[in-house]
Amino acid sequence: MPWDKLDRSKVNPDILKLIKAAALVEYNGDSYADYLCNVFADNTEFCRTARQWAVEEVQHGEALGAWAERVDPSWNFQAAVTRFREGYKIDIDVSQSVRGSRAGELVARCIVETGTSSYYTALAEATDEPVLKQICRHIAADEFRHYKLFYDYLGDYLTQERLGKFGRLRISLSRINETEDDELSFAYHAANADEGAPYHRETAFANYVRRAYSYYRPHHLDRMVAMVFKASGLKPQGWLHDVASRYAYKRMMKKAGVPPLAA
Repeated sequence: MPWDKLDRSKVNPDILKLIKAAALVEYNGDSYADYLCNVFADNTEFCRTARQWAVEEVQHGEALGAWAERVDPSWNFQAAVTRFREGYKIDIDVSQSVRGSRAGELVARCIVETGTSSYYTALAEATDEPVLKQICRHIAADEFRHYKLFYDYLGDYLTQERLGKFGRLRISLSRINETEDDELSFAYHAANADEGAPYHRETAFANYVRRAYSYYRPHHLDRMVAMVFKASGLKPQGWLHDVASRYAYKRMMKKAGVPPLAA
């Protein structure tokens, strides 16, 4: 990265808080690879792909963490990682997907990549800091590619496991709702709260959402909903997409506490 071009005068303090939290979540990708390789233990090719996916996720965390440390020298990335991992753990000692099937697991992975690709696109467009803009663009491109990777594997497992559109949509909506669970909330807390400060999930999540959602624009939701629909087996364009996109955008702005932009 062109660190010599970093311009601290163009750093938005709210975006800095979000980047610190994002660095922790991305860096935790290797744990998810362990989980995926347990679920897909009989698919050597997929496990090899999942391991490479995790390498790239960890690199995202390293790049974001390095940027944040350069902007805020008082912040220690690895110390924040330790704090995050001590307070948030995923259950990797499993042999079956928590989604009920491997097809369902791949739908959920598509939804995660939908969210991250849209998020980093929104941040790249929102920030004026040139190095962060480049990092976010690179990560967004990776996440779009990761979506395609999981979607391509999904086709094989849909045939094997006969997961229909209703089941895919149910899993998609369930995974979207899980963005309000502890992972993002605790990452925001671990990255930004004072050492020893108690963790209040509702407060941490409200602080995260107020900042993160405010950077989304209608075109981000258009693409996000299209990707969700595609993973769910629905037509990615059309009147239903338009209604869902408008609803999702207004819901995000309400949670962020900002008025939606006029259509």
